[in-house]
Amino acid sequence: MKTETTVEIASYRLPLVVERVNGAYQATSPALDGFLVLADSLEVVLALAPGVAHALLEAMQAKGVTPPLHLEKVQFPTQVEILVPA
Repeated sequence: MKTETTVEIASYRLPLVVERVNGAYQATSPALDGFLVLADSLEVVLALAPGVAHALLEAMQAKGVTPPLHLEKVQFPTQVEILVPA
């Protein structure tokens, strides 16, 4: 028998722009100045992006800067989209 528990967390939704630059993948965000992830593969860029964004947001908050992103409450279970390379 499957039981589901609803869990709610506060999260930021961060749009990314991923580009190929000089043979590598680069992710930036139009919503978060200073966000940059550069790696040799798309998988690594996408894996690193949440941690980089989290560190940048924490640094902003430590300096008393209000993040430019809206904090959302996300309830689980939820649906997300992922990129799956062919």
